[in-house]
Amino acid sequence: MSFEDELGAALRRAGDGFTPDRPSLVDAGELRGRRLLARRRATLTGGSVLALALVALAGAWSGGLLGGPVAGGAAAGPPTPAAGRSGSGAGDGGEKTVPTGTGAVGADLMVAKLRALLPGGSLADTTARGTEHELGPLVHAVYDDGKGAAALSLVLARVDPQGATARDQTGCGDKELQGYDDCRTEQLADGSRLMLYQGYEYPDRRVDTRTWRAVLVTPQGFMVSAAEWNSPAEKGAPVTRAVPPLTTAQLKDLVTSPTWLPALNDLPAAAPEEPHPGEGTPGRPAGPVLVGLLAGYGIPVASSGGEDDYGYAVLDDGRGRSLVQVNAERAGPGTELTGDEVITLPDGTRMRIRQGPGEKDPGVVRWTVETRRANGVRVTVSAFGAAGQYGPATRTAPALTVEQLKELALAPDWSPLTGPAGPAPPLTGPGGPVPAAHLASA
Repeated sequence: MSFEDELGAALRRAGDGFTPDRPSLVDAGELRGRRLLARRRATLTGGSVLALALVALAGAWSGGLLGGPVAGGAAAGPPTPAAGRSGSGAGDGGEKTVPTGTGAVGADLMVAKLRALLPGGSLADTTARGTEHELGPLVHAVYDDGKGAAALSLVLARVDPQGATARDQTGCGDKELQGYDDCRTEQLADGSRLMLYQGYEYPDRRVDTRTWRAVLVTPQGFMVSAAEWNSPAEKGAPVTRAVPPLTTAQLKDLVTSPTWLPALNDLPAAAPEEPHPGEGTPGRPAGPVLVGLLAGYGIPVASSGGEDDYGYAVLDDGRGRSLVQVNAERAGPGTELTGDEVITLPDGTRMRIRQGPGEKDPGVVRWTVETRRANGVRVTVSAFGAAGQYGPATRTAPALTVEQLKELALAPDWSPLTGPAGPAPPLTGPGGPVPAAHLASA
């Protein structure tokens, strides 16, 4: 199944049990990926992380799309759920039906609408779906403006405007992790959110394929996503031009065009999203907690950041920068630590220590301490002999020792991140009580 199909399926079935497939979030960490896989799936394009974070939509509707004048002078009222059909009937096995649109906008019309919005050029190798399709409407084509063929995709969907999918699709994420050139999120006057992204198909830039995208989510839950590449395919094809053909301004015009309103109105409204089972609400982001704990070691922090239960810091002791990252989660069934190298501590915590080359660059040393406590809290701390996972190597060993990594992984400060939000307890890291000023500056 193509990435467009997977995206469409994920969005149309949001909150209704989509199945996991690829790792999420650049590399923000194995554990974070496990917990957010289903949710982030909709944000991944192809296989790169922020990659399909796109096909997302970011934006701001203009004119008729948000209720202003539309073609013919008619005013668009609030979108109503389409009567819909069952994309897959409920058989004797009790399978759930997939609500679809009526087919008011078919595949050919989707292609025609996209072609009319482009600034000249030609479309070839088109693949399209209409509103009657259970995976939702989309167009994927090769666009050529005379300066080099480029893959181009546009996806329409309905989402919960207050849900995680909408937030993920219109959020830029951490630049240190995702390696993009530019990303910004705009809040439009009508409450719509627009994300404009310029980055790469692979965060480590092992090939020169660039991906640019725009994602729009409106207060009604309309989602329009457009993505383009500087190659006739998102993966596996040589680049044909230095950058994708459409500017960010043109991408914004594409996703905010009222042209897509009839198709969006024909789609059934998305059900409100609910928290995934076992997914806690962080009481405090992991990044500031990590920085606070590292303060006890007296090593200067050159940069830091993270998202939710993933945090990182780059240490600079004057002998080469060293990345330290942590993932903290409440692990579910089947995530127990096993193996001959796993040891059990007196309090029941299981711990595994690994020392060897990094997964992204074998020339970079990586030391990892992974723990799983008796109450289900799982914390993994890694340190690298480089300023980033992708290298280059800056030193022969990380700035922290294995013993220090063990102290970090076993610190009590991670537990509040994996349960209901509430007043955060004071930090008591390896160096003793941590002043609040450390958190404020993190």
